[in-house]
Amino acid sequence: MRSHTAEPSLPPPGSSAPEPPPHTPGFDHGHPATAGARALQRLADHVNTRALVLLRATVGIVFLGFGILKLFPSASPAEQLAVDAATKMTLGLVPETVLLLSLAALETAIGIGLIVGGRLLRPTLVAFFLHMGGVFSTLLLLPDAMWQPHSPAPTMEGQYVVKNVVLVAVCLVVAADAWGSGSRSSRRPDGTDRTTSG
Repeated sequence: MRSHTAEPSLPPPGSSAPEPPPHTPGFDHGHPATAGARALQRLADHVNTRALVLLRATVGIVFLGFGILKLFPSASPAEQLAVDAATKMTLGLVPETVLLLSLAALETAIGIGLIVGGRLLRPTLVAFFLHMGGVFSTLLLLPDAMWQPHSPAPTMEGQYVVKNVVLVAVCLVVAADAWGSGSRSSRRPDGTDRTTSG
């Protein structure tokens, strides 16, 4: 018996293979998954270009809210904790009312500075990090309130303090951009320092 092998059919001379239909930009309404992926990509690009502004604004809103709460007696759940820590740091030489109003003014100013940015950003970041140093010092100044007895686990108040590491991390990113942009702007395109004379 003979075996017959089918030869591939070739297009006649002079004819070309059919071209695929041209791709048109935009959403493919026939594929909702593709349309959703493109929408998510556009959203990610939008957030990425405004990430630092978003970080600044959200931390600023948190500080502004906490600062305003301290202006009203007993409105802030952290009021007494903050006053007790500040009293220990000032050796009891400053009245509690003055301490509370000072903390409220400081946190409100930090919040406004982070939201507004611009020329206020750098001094605001310095004030923020100094304030955070005072906040974390309560873990040592008020051990009975910060830590559970016979356990390394923090109390509810201690957790309130420890969670500020997130705000510190956010402001470190903001500060790296703010202070890094100053050093970049002081350099020429060839990498040499603009402040040095040739």
